[in-house]
Amino acid sequence: MCGNEALAEAAIVAGCDAYFGYPITPQNEIPAYMSRRMPEEGRVFVQSESELAAINMVFGASATGKRAMTSSSSPGISLMQEGISYLAGAQLPAVIVNVMRGGPGLGNIAPSQSDYFQATRGGGHGDYRTIVLGPSTVQELVDCMPLAFDLADQYRMPVMVLADGILGQMMEPIVLEKKTRRKLPSKDWALTGANGREQNIIRSLWLPEGALEQLNYKLQAKYKQIEKNEVLCEQYEVDDAEIVVVAYGVAARIVRSAVDKARAEGIKAGWLRPITLWPFPTEQVSKAAEDFKIFLTVEMSCGQMLEDVKLAVAGKVPVLFHGRPGGGVLTVDEILGKIRQLTIPVKSHPRKG
Repeated sequence: MCGNEALAEAAIVAGCDAYFGYPITPQNEIPAYMSRRMPEEGRVFVQSESELAAINMVFGASATGKRAMTSSSSPGISLMQEGISYLAGAQLPAVIVNVMRGGPGLGNIAPSQSDYFQATRGGGHGDYRTIVLGPSTVQELVDCMPLAFDLADQYRMPVMVLADGILGQMMEPIVLEKKTRRKLPSKDWALTGANGREQNIIRSLWLPEGALEQLNYKLQAKYKQIEKNEVLCEQYEVDDAEIVVVAYGVAARIVRSAVDKARAEGIKAGWLRPITLWPFPTEQVSKAAEDFKIFLTVEMSCGQMLEDVKLAVAGKVPVLFHGRPGGGVLTVDEILGKIRQLTIPVKSHPRKG
């Protein structure tokens, strides 16, 4: 299946009750697929009149305790930011898929990774976060969907799956299976009618003195728990590496091929791939920097994850960057060339003999 249709079916298998969305390339296959499959399953599909409407429909469905999701691409996600902030403030679970395209502005429909800041820093107003998953294969995109819904329900917050135009359009073989879910808390907070119980109130407006401050402290405590328990990261040939290349998503696939070619040439290159972009695998990156290495961050952008890598490395070793913005797609040869350029300074460093 192509990535967009695969993730849509995976969301259905994961128990998505309602999908709300508006067309935009390169994710149009998601609402098209959902428009057929959700009614077949007796579930809700609505093509909204805009991205603003879609995210607010997600808010409403989530408030009743249902598993709700939307999807869009970069400028459409920008329009959703107020609603995502409202979801965070009201502590409502939701799954948002961003199939990234080139920007800023309307940009183009080519694949990009330039929405990293928007996704990992919250994107809207206020002190909030979203959990962000960065799959690199269609199978991993499929596996991310049940995880995204579970994380959203467990922590009562928005979860974003950050794909891109290549991953959304490419076709790969997949296995769809209903996996055992983590134990999730009951949704006793949901708006299900107050007959026989106290009424529930869901809101993101907190006007009494100190009330909003206390909510923010509660959110921050939750985010610290997520940083402790939910980090996902893959490492390859890092233990003896003199050059560690950090990349995520589709870029990481290209980087891994370059690392394999570098190893074949006798260059001790390694590869580190964050799967959770937030929480970022700070500890894993920091540990890899304990022995002298050069870090090379590779992105299909002008350098956004680069900042998180630098923060994790904390000045222990040099952190360099290679990227292509505006829909430019990286190649194995250009990354391999960059790795080759870095072998001379690594070998001549006194700590490496």
